[in-house]
Amino acid sequence: MTEAARRLLLDLWTAGIAAVDGRPAVRRYLERARLQGRWRIIAIGKAAAAMTLGAHDALGEQILDALVVTKTGHVPEQLAASLERLDLHIASHPMPDQRSLAAGAALLERVVATSAGDGLLFLISGGASSLAEVPAAGVTLAELVACNEWLLASGLPIGEVNAVRGRLSQIKGGRLAAHLVGRKAVALLISDVPDDDPAVIGSGMLVAARPAALPESLPAAWRERLEALPDSRATAGGQVEIAIVARPEDLLAALRDAARARAQSIEVWPERFAGDAHDIALRAARDLHGSSADLIAAAGESAVHLPAAPGRGGRNQHLALVAAQALAGGPEVTLLAAGTDGTDGPTDDAGAIVDAETLERGALAGLDARAALARAAAGEFLEASGDLLCTGPTGTNVGDVLIGLTAAGQHRLMRGSAMGCLRP
Repeated sequence: MTEAARRLLLDLWTAGIAAVDGRPAVRRYLERARLQGRWRIIAIGKAAAAMTLGAHDALGEQILDALVVTKTGHVPEQLAASLERLDLHIASHPMPDQRSLAAGAALLERVVATSAGDGLLFLISGGASSLAEVPAAGVTLAELVACNEWLLASGLPIGEVNAVRGRLSQIKGGRLAAHLVGRKAVALLISDVPDDDPAVIGSGMLVAARPAALPESLPAAWRERLEALPDSRATAGGQVEIAIVARPEDLLAALRDAARARAQSIEVWPERFAGDAHDIALRAARDLHGSSADLIAAAGESAVHLPAAPGRGGRNQHLALVAAQALAGGPEVTLLAAGTDGTDGPTDDAGAIVDAETLERGALAGLDARAALARAAAGEFLEASGDLLCTGPTGTNVGDVLIGLTAAGQHRLMRGSAMGCLRP
């Protein structure tokens, strides 16, 4: 991998992330909206802290207090310094735990205790589904964990995942909105889901999704359990003003601008990618070899079917290693595949930057790419090959992004190499 190629992709990554940063995204919206009165913040998700800081930038003393529920490591130091009345909950992701239930209880308590004269400002981003939960009557935490483990390993699209999650919850599927009657509420969302559907982001706490059948692949025992639960469909709720403040297309637009500023052509996939990470990786590899543009870019979210005991890795690392297999021995090209929140699956790595020599570097360390992929342990191979991408939390979450330097663009750059965990 040339140092120039690595640096270019990291520069583009940085430009794209800046365009969807939760803090300026929320600040810009609220400065235009000019909300009146006093507001209580409820922020849930991986970008919750950044979004809360954006609300503070715009509203200042109009903020009464803030409930912030987020993941370990996603809390900047300035959050506590900026807000005097802060109730901060660090909960579990991607699997709910007892802290998630405590956060869910605090969420309901905050909503119910809000007077009719004060407003509720919800700031919701990806990860909210596991970070805050109030189980349906009779559902235990052990059942929540077991069902979510199956869902995460299933490779199902998010709509079918949420059809199951909603039946296990008192706040998902629009049911939280039932507690907003008589209260004014605004919800600002960062989208990491197909079609930017508010009923899907964070499992749709404030918006009921269309009725959906349970997945056909759902194990019989779980189907029987879910169908036996009391009817928990969303009832009429309070009116909520909802706006999407950052989405994948905003990131892609920033990538176009950054590429053009460098006098480089870029080909952006016209639709968001979805589905099996293996298929998406092969498409990216074909484009890297065949596109006449200098760069390619795409956004979306892939899925990986996990074995019974997966190793270290995430869907972006898996995609990157599959692409590296397809690129091996060919023209020199480079691909970045990463989660825009700065994490990938249960790991602290964002993803990876791979090239035509990734497999050779991993083999020198005694590892086999096919074996790693079969065990869902792409991260172990990519650590050995020196291709992991470590960015830290980014303050946003608009899904996953691919940025590639094609064969047509590669000849402009000097050759070199970079080993170890890559950092922007």
